Amino acid sequence: MDGEGEPSAVDMSSPRQTNTPFVHKVEVPPKQNLFNEFMYTFKETFFHDDPLRDFKDQSLSKKLMLGLQSVFPVFEWGRKYNLKMFRGDLIAGLTIASLCIPQDIGYAKLAGLDPKYGLYSSFVPPLVYAFMGSSRDIAIGPVAVVSLLLGTLLRAEIDPTTNPNEYLRLAFTATFFAGVTQVTLGFFRLGFLIDFLSHAAVVGFMGGAAITIALQQLKGFLGIKKFTQKTSIFAVLQSVFSSAHHGWNWQTILISISFLIFLLVCKFIGKKNKKLFWIPAVAPLLSVIISTFFVYITRADKKGVKIVNHLDKGINPSSLRLIYFSGDYLLKGIRIGVVSGMIALTEAVAIGRSFAAKKDYQIDGNKEMVALGAMNVIGSMTSCYVATGSFSRSAVNFVAGCQTAVSNIIMSMVVLLTLLFLTPLFKYTPNAILAAIIINAVIPLIDVNAAILIFKIDKLDFVACMGAFFGVIFASVEIGLLIAVGISFAKILLQVTRPRTAILGKIPRTSVYRNIHQYPEATRVPGAMIIRVDSAIYFSNSNYVRERIQRWLIDEEEKVKAVSLPNIQFLIIEICHRHRY
Repeated sequence: MDGEGEPSAVDMSSPRQTNTPFVHKVEVPPKQNLFNEFMYTFKETFFHDDPLRDFKDQSLSKKLMLGLQSVFPVFEWGRKYNLKMFRGDLIAGLTIASLCIPQDIGYAKLAGLDPKYGLYSSFVPPLVYAFMGSSRDIAIGPVAVVSLLLGTLLRAEIDPTTNPNEYLRLAFTATFFAGVTQVTLGFFRLGFLIDFLSHAAVVGFMGGAAITIALQQLKGFLGIKKFTQKTSIFAVLQSVFSSAHHGWNWQTILISISFLIFLLVCKFIGKKNKKLFWIPAVAPLLSVIISTFFVYITRADKKGVKIVNHLDKGINPSSLRLIYFSGDYLLKGIRIGVVSGMIALTEAVAIGRSFAAKKDYQIDGNKEMVALGAMNVIGSMTSCYVATGSFSRSAVNFVAGCQTAVSNIIMSMVVLLTLLFLTPLFKYTPNAILAAIIINAVIPLIDVNAAILIFKIDKLDFVACMGAFFGVIFASVEIGLLIAVGISFAKILLQVTRPRTAILGKIPRTSVYRNIHQYPEATRVPGAMIIRVDSAIYFSNSNYVRERIQRWLIDEEEKVKAVSLPNIQFLIIEICHRHRY
């Protein structure tokens, strides 16, 4: 059968004035050379997009330029750059800078690191990405989910309060190997591996992580001094309510609630009127300024309001010598780096593709992986932790009218000026405002509409979504991630070993055949059974397919006997062939 059209079968029609059937025989294709067949399969698997097609029939100088442009896309779009494009990038860069500075400080604390490392991670990585990345809209920096995941995995190995130096070194080591993982996947064109983590599993994982992050912020939101290091909802709530009578600070709660309401109202205004996109973008920085000034003039820090305190001035120091390249922590750094790098990669590529689709341009997933990996490798050597594409900042970048990756450069320059001159001003910034900013930032990660849509489309996908979600909030981030990956793999195996099969019937007054369960009006062909198998036949599913077809034949024969219809004489099977000749 061609696609979903009329099935093809052996032509049993009789020639004119004879009763002898005329059979059309299809010859067996010529035997393929083993090497050629292998090379064809290899090319279709890893180089299906033919990345070297532009290099054909080009001069050596042209090939060198094309090679340079493939690694550094800035040499391609940079030649077309103009003042009008810069105006859009300048506005977008300044807007996302106002959003990233307060977020970076909060995300670094979420990862268990000093706030300055959040700012460092929004200075160097965006610069590297601007030269190597192919997305025009993605905004680079620390993100909530990766910060939580990294902090959780790091704290499982080292206590940051008792061994802060080793904790920091392990963070840089994990960042280095996160970058190496990303570069490796991109260079060897293994990006399809991240597709094994299904969209449904990602939706559930992100939603669970968002709730976990919000619960973790209750320490700063309520002014609690002693707080659990665990991430499960039971441990967090127990820690919150056990300190309710003596551990909560009413001044901190007043600051937190007031500014969270302010941030939510600003976000609502921005959604209602797209032209006012800048209001929710600048609201976090404005909240930091106002709350810092309020704490300074009232000296609320003397009344139990926790503040950021000292924040070092200056640009990123070198951290190459701090990375573990040997010893006990090397393997731990590799393990943490691979996990956090894969999650960061999944988020960044998904964001890049979604915004590229909106502007109708293409991004090369493998090049993106190399760019993201390179920026994290370089970042690990310049006191940065894992950075990736931020959905909230990318959305603001898109709405603000960014034209190219120059908006990331503008943001980096603003962060640089902040590191050089403005960091002392954050001394009296209350932790409560950082908690409110993070809670406001992670709310969009809880995508209820996507979960409802998944439930309507595929119940098994919904199980994967809910498994990842409940695994994160009731157990831990690692358990939720394992459940997400496990269910995704289980679904793939189930689809391979138990492919979908359907009995087809003919739609009245057409030559189209469809699944009779989906189209009740479709009628079966008397004396024939038409079956479609929605998968190639492998050793793992051949027995299932044969038994399924045999059962249908037996059931159908019993039905036709009961109503005195013609017996089944023909079995037509539409099958997805494994090989293409």
